[in-house]
Amino acid sequence: MDWITATISLTGYLITLALIPHILLQKKRHPVSTVSWILSILLLPGLGGIIYLFFGINRVQRRSRSKERANQSLAPKLPQIIQNQLLSNDEYLVLNQNLMRLAQNIAHTVPTYGNSIELLTDTNRTLGLIKQAILNAQHSLHLEYYIWQPDQSGTMLRDLLIEKAKAGVEVRFLYDGFGSMNLRNHFFKPMIAAGIQVAPFLPGASIRERWSINLRNHRKIVIVDGNVAFTGGMNIGDEYLGQHQNLGFWRDTHLKIEGPETLQLQQVFAEDWFFATGEALTHSQYFPHPETDGNVTAQTLCSGPEKNADVFLTLMFAAINEARESLLLTTSYFVPPESLTTALESAARRGVHVRLLVSGKSANPSTVHAGRSYYDSLLDAGVEIYEYNKGILHSKTLTIDGCWSLVGTANFDSRSLILNFEVGLAIYDRKFAQRLRETCEQDLLDATKITEAEWDQRSRLVILKQNIYRLFAPVM
Repeated sequence: MDWITATISLTGYLITLALIPHILLQKKRHPVSTVSWILSILLLPGLGGIIYLFFGINRVQRRSRSKERANQSLAPKLPQIIQNQLLSNDEYLVLNQNLMRLAQNIAHTVPTYGNSIELLTDTNRTLGLIKQAILNAQHSLHLEYYIWQPDQSGTMLRDLLIEKAKAGVEVRFLYDGFGSMNLRNHFFKPMIAAGIQVAPFLPGASIRERWSINLRNHRKIVIVDGNVAFTGGMNIGDEYLGQHQNLGFWRDTHLKIEGPETLQLQQVFAEDWFFATGEALTHSQYFPHPETDGNVTAQTLCSGPEKNADVFLTLMFAAINEARESLLLTTSYFVPPESLTTALESAARRGVHVRLLVSGKSANPSTVHAGRSYYDSLLDAGVEIYEYNKGILHSKTLTIDGCWSLVGTANFDSRSLILNFEVGLAIYDRKFAQRLRETCEQDLLDATKITEAEWDQRSRLVILKQNIYRLFAPVM
């Protein structure tokens, strides 16, 4: 038995030695993740190597190049999307114009005027509005989700899609193979039989590759007839309606959009669908002339590893640095890159009222422990930190100076900001920013404020646990 043990140990050691050069040879814009993977395989010989082989090998570059080629191939075929760029001399738009230009240069979309955008904060109401919009569909329904559960609410919406497909509406359903791993063939069978086109985001990939945690399509998009759209943090499942026994109340933020921005979201779906299936959605019926009954200016942003820049990381960093008076951030996962913690601390030190609302409870407790390791320096800088304790906080929002807001699918963590395929809206509107701020301030009433004095009373064991989790933050 001794020689077997020795052989296993030697094999693990050799795997470790072989993998370290492989990790170092990977092209990464963020070296901290490289260090984290090296630590993983050194601290967990053998097991760490196996985890890296399954999850860490960077298939992102190859897949991202394929996604970029798909986007470029589709672009010339898309109808011209009517976009109305905002021109204003209002002083409060100075901040907005800086961020507009940045977003345009890194996300390659322009702001559109004339949108009607409704802020949705009750998940049951959000599901009801999505259901009603689906019922009203006349010719097309496009759905793209990270998580879709085959439970009561997921099956209810599926059956509604089947009903619409049988009535002649074109239905396309795009899902993430990792997030929606609970979906099985028996769930899809009646959909396909009814004529619904169903596709995973990464078709044809091996099991190992398709389930890689580095390739998550974290987007949540519903587009009805090209003129009504929904996006935000809410997935489809009973747990997101507060019906999970252990998770309890679920607080999320979603948007209902009507106007020109629906076409930009339609383009995001069209690019993802083309990548997944090869079908080009270029017919004008998918991009109808937008109605402009609203008065909100907005800009769709999508990020992914195929982009030349980390869209949400770059934009959030710039927005935090642009803040002059107030900043209120909500996120379900707070495991940020160091650049963003530095930006938050700098904002607080220059007199900006910085408030951070995070979930004190999570389906992934390791992220809570890792996130808490950042509190010391933030509190020292004057950042106000609140932990939501009414249930699960899954909202992803940022509002600055009462005139600029960001709502979408991206959390304040490295995986969302650097690796995931994400989507969100930058909204340039005072009234919307006020509604968002008031909603978040209402959430603060259901949160516990972390004080520096209390935080300093943590035991050494708690501090050790938090700092250990922080070591692995970039790969969580």
